[in-house]
Amino acid sequence: MNLSRILLLLSLLCVYALTSAATRDPGSYFFDQSLGDFREELQTARDEGKKGILIMFEMDECPFCHRMKTNVLNQVEVQDYFKANFLIFPVDIEGDVMITDFNGDTVSEKDFAFKQYRVRATPVFAFFDLEGNLVTRYTGATSDVREFLWLGEFVVDAHYKQGNFSRFKRARKQEFRAK
Repeated sequence: MNLSRILLLLSLLCVYALTSAATRDPGSYFFDQSLGDFREELQTARDEGKKGILIMFEMDECPFCHRMKTNVLNQVEVQDYFKANFLIFPVDIEGDVMITDFNGDTVSEKDFAFKQYRVRATPVFAFFDLEGNLVTRYTGATSDVREFLWLGEFVVDAHYKQGNFSRFKRARKQEFRAK
């Protein structure tokens, strides 16, 4: 093996090591464990000083859910930011698992998703305040990590009270380009 091939192989290994070191499994590092009682989760969020609860409505066969998990939710920066501000739970829109909703009613995951929040497509990222009120929702996969972080910022800094995410994102893009 000649020196140029060895150097190429080493540089590829370094790139792989750097990129894989910046990712972690979202199942372990992004989502929180839940016993399925969202009233209790609200209290835990209050006790821990969180801004609210984030629910990712998903389904197993969803390619956009998979894309979010493998390209965005696995990023350390995303995990650290969202875990600092929210308790985060997945809900299967086709699931028969019984949960307790924010009102204390026992419902299946699929009824919680469809009947209460009209989730038909996935993923849906639903942000709830500490009283269990839906404050914003985003349907689909974000274009990249930055856009997902902006979505978090939109909720954490209560920009949703002044306007919608599309307008906020446009302003953030202009700021980003100006730098």
